[in-house]
Amino acid sequence: MSEQTITRQELPSPRYEYGGDDWVFVELDEAMSFDANFKAQAITQEIRQNSLEGLVEVAPSNASYLIQFDPAVLHPDELIEELKSLEDEIDVSDYQWEARVFDIPVFYDDPWTHDTLMDFRERHQDPDATDLEYSAELNGFDSVEAFIDHHSGAPHMVTMIGFVPGLPFCFQMVPRDEQIEVPKYEQPRTATPSRAIGFGGAFTAIYPVPGAGGYQLYGRTPVEVLDVDQELSAFEDSMVLPNPGDILNFRQIDREEYDAIREEVEDGSYEYNYDRVDFEPQAFFEDPDGYNEQLLEVLE
Repeated sequence: MSEQTITRQELPSPRYEYGGDDWVFVELDEAMSFDANFKAQAITQEIRQNSLEGLVEVAPSNASYLIQFDPAVLHPDELIEELKSLEDEIDVSDYQWEARVFDIPVFYDDPWTHDTLMDFRERHQDPDATDLEYSAELNGFDSVEAFIDHHSGAPHMVTMIGFVPGLPFCFQMVPRDEQIEVPKYEQPRTATPSRAIGFGGAFTAIYPVPGAGGYQLYGRTPVEVLDVDQELSAFEDSMVLPNPGDILNFRQIDREEYDAIREEVEDGSYEYNYDRVDFEPQAFFEDPDGYNEQLLEVLE
């Protein structure tokens, strides 16, 4: 076992709030942490499995979760009591869930996101640097290459889906002192390529469609994370891939591999490289480096 561990966070008492007539919002903490997110993942998975009559939608977030219900069937106070019971019963140290581990190829410093970010330098903190150069210097790396190696050097947990349909927010599975942190643009861009790899705060995001955005741009993946028609492999059960609780391995590729994969995606023959694991938070807390290696073995 390595000497590195994940420092556990003691969470405050949850805050339960009504959201109109048919929503309940629960804040587990004001700040993101593995403890807060894993607790949100566990509670929302359990409430789904409980098949509570009147439940409509369950949405975990970084340090909170949101639940929609049918008020004609389920009273909000009844729902809150059920959530409080789960809060008391669940200890993430003893919990585990089935997660998918995905290989996500990334062409870092690609020409498409590079052209886009150069069009919006006047909205950036450092107009004279690229997003990768700015992020590398801000985080104390000697080079862009070293920064990219770090970003792709450990897997990322999908903590929530949001902003636009199918956009995964991902938190790198490393101790706090190894976390990358970078602010968003001072003013957001009006354009971002689809499948761009962005970064803001401490989160990586994959933009599923073209549009506005304020995250730093690092690269582009040739694979889709949103398939509305559900025609691609791995989208049989949902138009969104991945889901909260899944794990992504960002793998560096070059232009040749990018083009080859993109061709397969476009003709419908691409097969996503992924497998299922039983994710154990406690094993991750105790030995993140060793446990991450174990998780990624399923992709070999």
